[in-house]
Amino acid sequence: MSAKLAYHTNCWGPLGGHPVGVTSVKDLFYQTFGDMNLAFAEIAAAGYQAVEMFDGNLVDYAGEMGRFRGLLSDHGLQLLAIYSGGNFIYPDILEEEFWRIEKAAGSAAEAGATHFVIGGGAKRAGGVRPGDYARLGDALDRAAEIAEKHGLSAHYHPHLTTMAETPEDIREVFAHTRIGFCPDTAHLAAAGGDPAALIAEHFDRVTYVHLKGWQRKPFAFTPLDRGDLDLRPTLDLLRDKGFDGWIAVELDAWADPAAGASASMAWLKDNGLGGSAV
Repeated sequence: MSAKLAYHTNCWGPLGGHPVGVTSVKDLFYQTFGDMNLAFAEIAAAGYQAVEMFDGNLVDYAGEMGRFRGLLSDHGLQLLAIYSGGNFIYPDILEEEFWRIEKAAGSAAEAGATHFVIGGGAKRAGGVRPGDYARLGDALDRAAEIAEKHGLSAHYHPHLTTMAETPEDIREVFAHTRIGFCPDTAHLAAAGGDPAALIAEHFDRVTYVHLKGWQRKPFAFTPLDRGDLDLRPTLDLLRDKGFDGWIAVELDAWADPAAGASASMAWLKDNGLGGSAV
C-alpha cells in the first residue's frame, strides 16, 4: 500500500465551536482552542507529512494565508484537509450553514488543501423524522458541489451523536447522496460497526481515511497502539484493495498531544507504514 500520512491538529487544545455561533449560526465553525504553530511543530517532529484542521482554526488566518502557508512550510508540512459540519436538516438555517461551508472551502483552497471533510446531520430530540435522510443527502450533495468548485474532494464523516452512527444509518445516508466517504475507525466501531467491513462495502467512495483508536470503558479515543479496537484488519483491507490515498490519524483529546502523535506513528511503522516513503 502506497499511503501518505497526516495528523489532525484538534488534539492541541480544548475542542468546541466558535462562541459567536451561539447567536449567529453562520459563524459556528469548529475550533481547537490551542496553538496551531505548536501543533505543526510537534506533528512534523513525529514524522507526519501533512495536517488536517478544523475550519475555524483555518478561517482564523483569513487575510493572512501567506503567513499560514509559511508556518506550514517552516515545518515541512502541507495542509491536506479541513473539517466542517452542520445540522443540514433545518431549512431555516441552511443558507447560514452554507455561508460557512463556502467560506471554509474557499479558505481551504487558498491554503493549498485538497480534501474537505464534512460531519453532521442533526439527530432531533424526538428522533429522525421522515424525509430527514433525504434532506441530509441533498445538503451533502450541495456541500460537495461547493468543495469541488474550489478544487477539493468532499467526504462525509459518519460520527457519533449524528444521523450516521450505525452501519444501517450510513447505508441510508449514502442512498441519498453521491458524496465520498471518510471512514473514522473509532466512530464506526463505537457505533457497533466493523470498520474494515464498512470500508469494503463502500470502498468506491473512499479516497481518504481517518485512523483512530478507541476503548470501551471508560469510553475514550486513543492513540493507535492501545484500546479495544484492533486496527490491523483495516490496514489489511486497505492493502488488499490497493488503497493509495491519504490516511489521517486523529485523536480528539490527549493529555500530551505530541506523545500521542508519536505513539501512533510508532504503531504505523510497526505495521508497515510511516516515514516519508510509504
